[in-house]
Amino acid sequence: MAGVKLLLSSLVMGLCAYYFYSTEQITPEMVKGKRVLVTGSSTGIGEQIAYTFSEMGAHVMLTARRAKQLQEVAKKCLQLGAGSASYVVSDMGNLTSAQNVAQEAIKKLGGLDYLVLNHIGGSGSFGSFQGDMEAVLSSNTVNFLSYIQLTSTSLKALLESQGSIVVMSSMSGRIGAPFTTSYCAAKFALEGFYSSLRREFKLNNNNVSVTVAVLGFIDTENAVKKVGDKVTMSASPKEECADEVVKAAVLRQPELFYPYWGIKPFLLLRDLAPTLIGDLLDKFYVLENIK
Repeated sequence: MAGVKLLLSSLVMGLCAYYFYSTEQITPEMVKGKRVLVTGSSTGIGEQIAYTFSEMGAHVMLTARRAKQLQEVAKKCLQLGAGSASYVVSDMGNLTSAQNVAQEAIKKLGGLDYLVLNHIGGSGSFGSFQGDMEAVLSSNTVNFLSYIQLTSTSLKALLESQGSIVVMSSMSGRIGAPFTTSYCAAKFALEGFYSSLRREFKLNNNNVSVTVAVLGFIDTENAVKKVGDKVTMSASPKEECADEVVKAAVLRQPELFYPYWGIKPFLLLRDLAPTLIGDLLDKFYVLENIK
């Protein structure tokens, strides 16, 4: 009975929070002139986030590994209304390179209001863990340590602007998913670090917000190519995902769940019925297509 009451209370709280945040709106005036660094912004969610900020008149700094794509995204950002659009090529597998990105962004923009940590890589193939430590090290360097390096280098500027840190996480950072062990490890680590950092900011009266975006399967080219034939779930649109991420960042929400109804119910039930939730999620995998 106590478990049922707890579940019902959690559902009510979740519904109230979802209704409040989904109805609250942002305006271009809230973003115009803000200085934004978006990592992993040559394609996918990061590219769309850059466009959303640009439409509201922000100054954007883009970074990824591919110069040509970054140049094209920067050009479109200006066409959409960005106050300015610059880019720096970087490989987040190199922590010195990650540090240089943050330094260059702060120098170019004259400070920083939003640090959007979106890049992904180094996680190896989608498949069973074969004991490959190189894949684990690579994934944690790109998907965890480089996030911390960027945050560390940007911290002074963010404290000065009372800005925001936005972190792309995943349902795989809340519930362990098979066939992506290295990726899950990095996302769980991110969740721990940034939830701790958020509380530190609050206790130290530092008005820097931390938004963790817990995302499901999004229809980016990389995600669809990597897992599209290995799961039966439908991918959500990256454009809508980006809009929701920017909205959560501007409203300084601690968390975003997208798609909400594809993630939140599982998380609410996770602790009450972990085996059941695991069994339900396992049904989405197409095992014959996974090595």
